[in-house]
Amino acid sequence: MYCQKLKREAEPLEKPPFPGELGQRIIDNISKEAWQMWLAQQTMIINENRLTPFEPEARALLKTEMEKFLFTDDAQAPEGYTPPTK
Repeated sequence: MYCQKLKREAEPLEKPPFPGELGQRIIDNISKEAWQMWLAQQTMIINENRLTPFEPEARALLKTEMEKFLFTDDAQAPEGYTPPTK
């Protein structure tokens, strides 16, 4: 399948990772590799913003960031994020 995020052919997801229309859009356009990239980004967003994922506001923010990350080139690291040094 052609992955919209990676801009190349890649292994597809086995099932929608999200319910509804958005889940179908993800499974139709996003690869397993790109989804794993999103999970890492999501963890960073949760940690840097000290989000509690079960809160409605946090879920709304994560959904917005997920769509931005997977379907646009506008995704950015959270404000103030500095990558770990080795």
